[in-house]
Amino acid sequence: MSLVTTLTQTNPSYPPLVLIHGLGSAASAFKPIIPALSKSFRVITVDLPGHGKSPYSKGQAMDPKSLGRAIFETVEREYGVREFHVAGNSLGGWIALEMAADQPQRIKTLTGLAPAGLWLKPASGRAPSEARSYYMAQALKPFIKLGLHMMALRKIGYASVSPKWQELSYEICYDSAYAMGHAPGYFPAWDGMLGRRFETFVPENVPVTILFGDTDNTLPYPVSQERSLAPAHASWIVIDNCGHAPMWDYPELMVKIISQTSAR
Repeated sequence: MSLVTTLTQTNPSYPPLVLIHGLGSAASAFKPIIPALSKSFRVITVDLPGHGKSPYSKGQAMDPKSLGRAIFETVEREYGVREFHVAGNSLGGWIALEMAADQPQRIKTLTGLAPAGLWLKPASGRAPSEARSYYMAQALKPFIKLGLHMMALRKIGYASVSPKWQELSYEICYDSAYAMGHAPGYFPAWDGMLGRRFETFVPENVPVTILFGDTDNTLPYPVSQERSLAPAHASWIVIDNCGHAPMWDYPELMVKIISQTSAR
């Protein structure tokens, strides 16, 4: 499985931190927090297969556990890094949880930013209404660069993602819309989640923080935020006036939480 990664900070004295994005997204989703994190970590961002700059090969395993193993392999091969801190958003948070359960000796700490997989009942099939953002990004690809200067289009695309959508920068909106519109791995990764949820043991020696926004419409409370499925020792945080991409709504707070988790 071929993954494209980027190392932001090369200072060998800094601990490595791997950031994993969500479904239909890309490493660019973490732009708001990478500069600050790079002051303390060697930040490694990953593009999942068929997302961002990573190619997708038909038939490759796209379930969260397999994607986690691909990240382990790629990070070790590219940078010689076997152990690292990890933070993931949405599907990326679920992948991070699977990594901590699968090879806990290699995960120093874990921060889940609105992680997927903590739902009461796994989906058995795709719901067309849930792919609204994907289809809209596909339809609007020729107009996105100019159209996102219009608040009306931004509202359609981001009001359900962030209660602070009017404050999101043009760069955040453009990067995310571009990523969604150029993600051949979108449906394969979605299919990799069907019939599954996270329900594997993570040992207590891996510090874990799970956080959700109180207005997360993508993974809403309570059906997609089942605390009993998270590691029993995890710190569980709910952020007021925050949506499904906490690193957009509160970048400084996310840097603080990731840093605090890594220090535990």
